[in-house]
Amino acid sequence: MTRVPFAARVAAGVVVTVVEEARKLPGTAVTFPMTVVSEILASSMRLQQQVTALAIKGDEVISSLPLVGTPAQEQPSWAVFDDDHAPPPLNENEELDVPDHEPVAATGRFALYSTPPAEVEEEVQAETSTDRPEIVDLVDYDALALAQLRARLRTLSLDDLETLLDYEADSRARAPFLTMLENRITTAKAK
Repeated sequence: MTRVPFAARVAAGVVVTVVEEARKLPGTAVTFPMTVVSEILASSMRLQQQVTALAIKGDEVISSLPLVGTPAQEQPSWAVFDDDHAPPPLNENEELDVPDHEPVAATGRFALYSTPPAEVEEEVQAETSTDRPEIVDLVDYDALALAQLRARLRTLSLDDLETLLDYEADSRARAPFLTMLENRITTAKAK
């Protein structure tokens, strides 16, 4: 059997490939514009990356030249870092300036979600230390913020909730605390 020449085999392969691609043409005609656009964008990005790589290499070479060099880059005035304003080191005889007072408690709508200052807590404990219910000390009620109280309400019995409501009404009478306790009592009674 004689073999067909190589050029004829390649030509037959090209004809078959053209016929196959012609059959796919209606399906690929729709996506062809997007394919062209994405190829162009990918090519432009590769070109930008190559140009940037060349610029970086050029910067390295130019900065190593003794006569030309590049000017030292200055830090913008708006760029401030912690290291720029580090306090001077202390001498042996110097002491740190520590404030004598406690931080001021939060005010406004955030006051209910923060822990009360120690002074307020001590005042409330002093005012109500004689008739404090056991549950108040058990859950450390006077030190609880509103969110902390909300987290613990589900674990308390109906009697404990009513005791805390009476205690709050007699001591601080904070409206959000009273409302939360009343709502929890109503929910507990409904169950």
